[in-house]
Amino acid sequence: MESVLLFLRKDAIMSVKAPAKEALPGTAAGEAPSLLPGLLVCLAITAGAVALQSVEEHLTGHPYVEALVIAILAGIAIRTVWVPGERYRAGIAFSAKQVLEVAVTLLGTSISLGAIVASGPALLTGIVGTVILAITASYAICRALGLPARMAILVAAGNAICGNSAIAAVAPVIGADSKDVAASIAFTAVLGVLMVLGLPLFLPLAGLSEHQYGVLAGLTVYAVPQVLAATVPISLLATQVGTLVKLVRVLMLGPVVVAFALIAPHLPAEGATGKAGPRRLGFFKLVPWFILGFLALATLRSLGLVPETVVQPVTRLAGLLTVVSMAALGLGVDVRVLARVGARVTLAVTGSLLVLLAISLLLIRALNLG
Repeated sequence: MESVLLFLRKDAIMSVKAPAKEALPGTAAGEAPSLLPGLLVCLAITAGAVALQSVEEHLTGHPYVEALVIAILAGIAIRTVWVPGERYRAGIAFSAKQVLEVAVTLLGTSISLGAIVASGPALLTGIVGTVILAITASYAICRALGLPARMAILVAAGNAICGNSAIAAVAPVIGADSKDVAASIAFTAVLGVLMVLGLPLFLPLAGLSEHQYGVLAGLTVYAVPQVLAATVPISLLATQVGTLVKLVRVLMLGPVVVAFALIAPHLPAEGATGKAGPRRLGFFKLVPWFILGFLALATLRSLGLVPETVVQPVTRLAGLLTVVSMAALGLGVDVRVLARVGARVTLAVTGSLLVLLAISLLLIRALNLG
């Protein structure tokens, strides 16, 4: 992805690219900005979230609100009264991106790929079909609301696959306008966090089992790390199933980008940049390294090459790193963006997500998943 979108790619709204020849405050010319200030802020929020969860467990005997959720909410609350300055942004971006990618990779040690095989071809086919139907329906909704064709594609790809990562991947191959990219990413980031917070509340209303809830989270939540945040409060089974389903969904990004690259020359001129035009992306732009790392560790676990004594500590470390990243995610979300993106984009993204939710529930019922 373009460097200016690195932080946005993790469902945040803050750009962290500094001018090439200007040093950030507290750094010499040409020196990389320090990660420490922003990282310390995220660690402080994490410590507070973990402490609050411990108090909650002590008082009630159960963590009804996990540290993950507390960290997100705390980050959002802090962001509404304090906008991190330049000296904090590099560390916050690092926590939101690299720390999160390491956490997802480490989670591979807790999952056996046998679960994918056990799920059978019906679920795998259903995931692919859900992505295709969601893209088609979302595009139709966007166009019906009068959004430009390229922006409709951005919203459809982000909704159906992996949120801001998909938007950032699709944008250059269709020559999307930068303003459309920014608007799509901004609202998707906020809605992604709302999904993380709201989906666990949906479980008792829908009467889903833990396995079914994992499938639902994997099919509807935008980003891989957000699937963790939405499923960890439910159960380990929900987390494992949700992550596996989500990874299959993310792997659809490559074929979808190729398809849109073929369609791009036939799109109407409106909304195009008129400058760069469509262009090709490399393999590692389509399949992030942490997904490959996750699959590699899951394969090693499946082959019995990861000692059982290592699994629990590594899983706990992955969980703690995820809390740090959720704090950074919260710090990057400006809820006031809802008032700036416009009613049509708001309706398009919200409507697309509701359609995806309906398609996913129909798939779960049709396959009679236990």
